Amino acid sequence: MNRGSAAKVSVVSVLLMAALAAGTDTSKPISVKGYVLDSACAFTKNLKKPISAECAVACAKAGSLLVILSDDGTIYWPIAETTPSSGQNERLPFAGKKVTASGKVFQRGGSGALVIAKIGPLSDQK
Repeated sequence: MNRGSAAKVSVVSVLLMAALAAGTDTSKPISVKGYVLDSACAFTKNLKKPISAECAVACAKAGSLLVILSDDGTIYWPIAETTPSSGQNERLPFAGKKVTASGKVFQRGGSGALVIAKIGPLSDQK
């Protein structure tokens, strides 16, 4: 292979790798309103809101992951952008409460995961 061909192949390879790297971030910025509750109750009991804050806290402390159940019924699994993931304790003060959370949402196979940038209580606890 001559130098000109090698240079062209190198340039094409770099451009292809850059395009692939740019296409791997499938996140979208989002803001959701909903309840923080344990994942087991969200799925097995089909709750629209937690039974109580005490119940959500007890389940979380027993190991049930906390999720955000949005007003439209979508369940968001809070995740971290880093691995290993952490953050369950950051959501614990909001267990059983209605919140507004914003961050980046990732979709895969019908599930939504939210990297929470900001979370706070919603004054409207309906």
